[in-house]
Amino acid sequence: MLKVILPAANRIPPFNEPARDLRIQNTPLWLWQRNVLAPYVTREIELAPREPLPRLREPMIVHRNNLFFDQGYIKAFITAARKKGRACRAAFSAQDPAFREHALPLSTSYMLAGNLYLADLWYYPHGPVADVEPLVMDLAPKEVGYYHVPTYMADQSGDLTYQVPRRSLLAIDSWVHVYIADIVFGIFGRALRFEDRLGNDLAFKLKILSRSLYEGRQVLECSELVSVGKNCVIDPSAIIHGPTTIGDNVTINAGAVIENCIIGNNVNISQDVQLMLSVVGDGAFLPFRASLFMTTVMENSMIAQNTCLQMCVVGRNTFIGAGSTFTDYNLIPAPILARDGNNELNFSNRPVMGGCVGHNCRLGSGMIIFPARTVESDVVLFASKERRVIDRDITYEDSDHHKLRNASLHRRLYPRGEDDTHGAALESW
Repeated sequence: MLKVILPAANRIPPFNEPARDLRIQNTPLWLWQRNVLAPYVTREIELAPREPLPRLREPMIVHRNNLFFDQGYIKAFITAARKKGRACRAAFSAQDPAFREHALPLSTSYMLAGNLYLADLWYYPHGPVADVEPLVMDLAPKEVGYYHVPTYMADQSGDLTYQVPRRSLLAIDSWVHVYIADIVFGIFGRALRFEDRLGNDLAFKLKILSRSLYEGRQVLECSELVSVGKNCVIDPSAIIHGPTTIGDNVTINAGAVIENCIIGNNVNISQDVQLMLSVVGDGAFLPFRASLFMTTVMENSMIAQNTCLQMCVVGRNTFIGAGSTFTDYNLIPAPILARDGNNELNFSNRPVMGGCVGHNCRLGSGMIIFPARTVESDVVLFASKERRVIDRDITYEDSDHHKLRNASLHRRLYPRGEDDTHGAALESW
């Protein structure tokens, strides 16, 4: 089957980068799409903007390159489309809880057609045609609450729960969607599918129980649930609960606690680091007592000691100074607004939400960042009495390095589209 990739040229703020190049589940989105579709396609074509679909009379799957989807969704979609034997387009019901609660807010990619929302994913059994039938796939969600909180923390946007799908499709239009794809649809979804299999597959349950007895570990700590790569050094006092995936050449020092995470390659996790429901990219460095909760850190970034990030997204090659705190909850129960696909502030539909830092940023020590605030790529913020609390979005023009005589030493690698006259500069490494 031929795969045709449609471009989504919009750059996702504050990264100033197309969605296809952002890391989702610790993999560039374009590569994630290729890996998921690999069992079904034999060749692919990536179209330029406004280039028409190829007029070929052969089975074809067409998708936008800002879509995150998993194997469960693609398998169900292709199976149902082939059974119908006609051209189909992925669609969602507005009543689907996972779509309504997580995918639709802040998005600009879906097309409204009656009471359905159409996504940019098509199946053509005999090449492109004008008559396409919407194909609604149930995401099969389950409501999950991650911990008990006082009721006063639940504002008009609802309780602190998530509608976790067993199969996922999501358009990445906002940095919040990176968080949803990584944490809610990714890590939570993986755990939900594991629980389903544990409850339905007796042989699988017996296999895990026997492995935990053989290794003398708790069930969540056994090697069936904790996957460790090559050449890793893990201190015996570290606590690691699954489902957790750890890459190659990872160092985990004494007192670290890791629960249900995805850890990339060449990651250094120091003493007493706390990681829970988080994704840590390749080459990241987490010094002692850094804490991540439901947070994504992309490759080659450093989160310094005593820093706490909750429900945040951090871009690549970024440094966040010691003792910084990213808050995730408005003390007065006002709705949390976040940047949508048009780069405008809009309702996030979440009662709690952390902040986002772009690529190639440098943040000084002791910063306090208000919920859902963003720091644009290439920004430098000095620790000073004038700027300790970040209560608004920070753009490149607000960067403190512009005040320095040697400002040219900090290169701008990720300009906004209107500023990029020669293409984004390539990173030296």
